[in-house]
Amino acid sequence: MPFTVRVADSEITFPCEPREFVLDAAERSGYSMPSSCRKGACNTCEAGLLAGEVEQRGRGRRTARDGSALMCRSRPRTDLTIRPKRFERLDVVRRKTITTRIFRLARPAPDVTLLALRFPIGLRAPFKAGQYLQVIMEDGDRRNFSMANAARDNDGAELHIRHVPGGKFSISTLSKLSVGDPLAIEIPYGDFYLRDSARPVILLASGTGFASIKSIIETAILADKCRPMHLYWGARTREDMYLSELPARWAERLPWFSFTPVLSEPNSSWTGRTGLVHDAVRADQSDLSETDVYACGNPLMVSAAQGDFTQSHGLPDAQFFADAFVESGPSAPRDLQPMTASS
Repeated sequence: MPFTVRVADSEITFPCEPREFVLDAAERSGYSMPSSCRKGACNTCEAGLLAGEVEQRGRGRRTARDGSALMCRSRPRTDLTIRPKRFERLDVVRRKTITTRIFRLARPAPDVTLLALRFPIGLRAPFKAGQYLQVIMEDGDRRNFSMANAARDNDGAELHIRHVPGGKFSISTLSKLSVGDPLAIEIPYGDFYLRDSARPVILLASGTGFASIKSIIETAILADKCRPMHLYWGARTREDMYLSELPARWAERLPWFSFTPVLSEPNSSWTGRTGLVHDAVRADQSDLSETDVYACGNPLMVSAAQGDFTQSHGLPDAQFFADAFVESGPSAPRDLQPMTASS
């Protein structure tokens, strides 16, 4: 028999089978709560546990005395009352499995490939800016990559792929692909996308986390939106910021857009910001209570940003949206992937 999960401060309840993760049960019932890696690595899905008991994979039994649990890793042992940071009706878009063709391959940095895919003539696959697709390899294994193109351009997909040593797709498969080759995908996935709001937006990216952010910004540009956005993009070196000239051009011509590049290992010629990218936000933004933050990339960055922004800068939990890139596949080394986006 399924257990009943109650959402605090609402009339919402949904069933959850004993061997089902709470996050999966919520989505099956048509609801969405914050999530990203779905592997217990990023803490995005942590929710208050007000009543009941769960078995959290890797941490054992947790009860209301523990105060919280990760919804992506928790199975119920009793009826539950939870308090997610955010709980919304799921906007379901029908997924499509498509055999695409490689339209363009580019190497803007030694360890990054930009892969442009084209769908069959007349076929479009609607998605929300910030979401991701799954590449389906010949053996059925899958890898997740954020779409970097604007949501309006849904007759194809642009992927930013970081080369990871030993990566099954980013090294072994990608090196064999050429223009014109077929590539199977399933689209779309993920709940990392820009919500409607009048609040200004902080966009926080590390590495190829820029892919999702690029999609969000270009979608706003095409829709003639003027919502204030400030992109902080962090990388180790200037070469790792593989498309920095693009947001620099946006900042020059768009009055509502600002760009701050941040390097953690700059050379002596760098005159810009240095250190951790989320610390640059902290230095610039003392009060985030009336701001929405969208963070994409390294899970350590995402976790640090969420903790510091909510604890020290007044950011409400419900105004932090994240897509943390974690390892794919059963064993390392693997491609770094977000369960809701790219690498």
